[in-house]
Amino acid sequence: MVFASGGFKVILYDIVQQQITSALENISKQMRELEKSGMLKGTLSAEKQFSLIHGCSDLKEALEGATFIQECTPENLELKKKIFGQLDLMVNDDIIISSSTSCLLPTKLFTGLKHVKQCIVAHPVNPPYFVPLVELVPHPETDPSTVEKTYALMKKIGQSPVKLTREIDGFVLNRLQYAVISEAWRLVGEGIVSPTDLDLVMSDGLGMRYAFIGPLETMHLNAEGIKNYCERYREGMIRVLKTFGPVPEFSGEIEQKINQAMCENIPVEDIPKSINARREWRDECLAGLAKLKTQMKFN
Repeated sequence: MVFASGGFKVILYDIVQQQITSALENISKQMRELEKSGMLKGTLSAEKQFSLIHGCSDLKEALEGATFIQECTPENLELKKKIFGQLDLMVNDDIIISSSTSCLLPTKLFTGLKHVKQCIVAHPVNPPYFVPLVELVPHPETDPSTVEKTYALMKKIGQSPVKLTREIDGFVLNRLQYAVISEAWRLVGEGIVSPTDLDLVMSDGLGMRYAFIGPLETMHLNAEGIKNYCERYREGMIRVLKTFGPVPEFSGEIEQKINQAMCENIPVEDIPKSINARREWRDECLAGLAKLKTQMKFN
């Protein structure tokens, strides 16, 4: 949907035809709803955007005329390597091969491929239609032109790409996310705060800022610049950071405690009904936030 919003022809490939059929039905429905609500991305109508998307269950046929591949299979290393091995035998020397993986390293995915110079991780954030960030992570042998072309393409379709200079486990987004989750887990586990109040600290506290500016700019604005912030708060930050505990196991009693709190609002007995309803609410909120951020950029 994001690529089609930029005017690009898209071929959806899957080994199961029903998956393609269901995807196209859902895309058509979502595009009409987005157009009706004024949230459809791009300048083309929903009808024209949908006409750019087709399905195919033959990989060789799907690759005909393609300039960019976005692999979106499950987070399974062997499955992804199998797919990239197949692609490596079919693509020419110009097509870019990208992976949506959120944590598998490019060296694990692409090493040994004949077209490794054309390979890159382009990790989108869920749901990518409303959250525009894309992490670009090169393999050590990725050609710089592959990075630049992927960056330009992501900008063209309205996403917000960031370039990593080299691979690192978890990339950037998940390293930041896991740091927050880890301390959240410890605070709840130590009985400092309830799971519900912990989430409130983020949604009605830090998250309010971070929806518009990052942690470094927050530091810059919360004092007379970064240098002044460090002068004021350096000792306090170091003191607090030294009290952080070990990496949690994410299991046992704390897992049960957090699960119980989450299930009070989103009962697991109703899955997928309750989960899907909450996801729809989340996406509506993100759509509204995306619209607000767009408006503010032009003001």
